[in-house]
Amino acid sequence: MTSQTHWDAIYRHKAPDEVSWYQPHLATSLRLIEAAAPARDTAIIDVGGGESTLVDDLLARGYRDLTVLDISPEALEVAKRRLGAAADQVTWQAADITRDALPARRYGLWHDRAVFHFLITPEQRAAYLNQLRNSLMPGGHLVIATFGPQGPTRCSGLDVVRYDADTLAAQLGTDFELMGHQRETHHTPDGKPQSFLYAHFRRSAEG
Repeated sequence: MTSQTHWDAIYRHKAPDEVSWYQPHLATSLRLIEAAAPARDTAIIDVGGGESTLVDDLLARGYRDLTVLDISPEALEVAKRRLGAAADQVTWQAADITRDALPARRYGLWHDRAVFHFLITPEQRAAYLNQLRNSLMPGGHLVIATFGPQGPTRCSGLDVVRYDADTLAAQLGTDFELMGHQRETHHTPDGKPQSFLYAHFRRSAEG
């Protein structure tokens, strides 16, 4: 089974509010994004955005240059249908972040809630980080959430890697400065607690 097939099957068989990572609104992500990129014309990419309502809330706040990328076309179609005519204001990209090309130095902010921790091999992580460095502007911002040190070791039938702020910063390298981080307990739709790490990094202006 390919990664796309795996995720398409999950989105096809579960309602948006049944997946383990569901939140009605990504309040922590929204707060971090607004603090890091107050200008409403900032080019923002939501990596692994899927069915998330983050794009709805960013549009409602006046952001005008939004891209939602997900490996599952099924998930993107759910979000498009929910937005209706407003979906035309968003760039939608069905792609594998470790394989498909992204435009160079295009984005002022890269958001990822719960993609990076699924990359369990050094090769997968290197491919992701190459995309990040290619597409994020010098001086741009990264808002990223992964499972924290006490988080699950598996999710949606797949192994994951857990991070604290130091190990995540080590993965990103010295060209990313840690601006802040926090732990958060997410409760799945069936009530199970999951430990998340949220972190905000700024890329060096030298790029």
